[in-house]
Amino acid sequence: MAKKSTRSYSRYTRQALSLLGMLVRAGRTERKMTAQELADRAGISRDMLYRIEKGDPRCELGAALEVAVIVGVTLFEPELAGLQARSREIADRLALLPKAVHKRVGEVKDDF
Repeated sequence: MAKKSTRSYSRYTRQALSLLGMLVRAGRTERKMTAQELADRAGISRDMLYRIEKGDPRCELGAALEVAVIVGVTLFEPELAGLQARSREIADRLALLPKAVHKRVGEVKDDF
């Protein structure tokens, strides 16, 4: 039987996930939504919602973001138009960058 490997996460990542979970729970509570109501609306299980609220790093990113949006947690921009504008800005920046990054093989020796 193969040994299950454990992925490690930085303290920053763990703290950010914990904060997101607390923001989701606060938003849900402020909106007087039960865990089951929010889970149903997001199309996830109640267990998955509890894991998101506890900051579990193994939760699906899309599910965590959807739950945050439903309860009004602002992650990037407060409005869709702002998010779209920011996405265009980053897409323009990416268009100027190389498509891929490659390690340099070695130093070129051109001292004939």
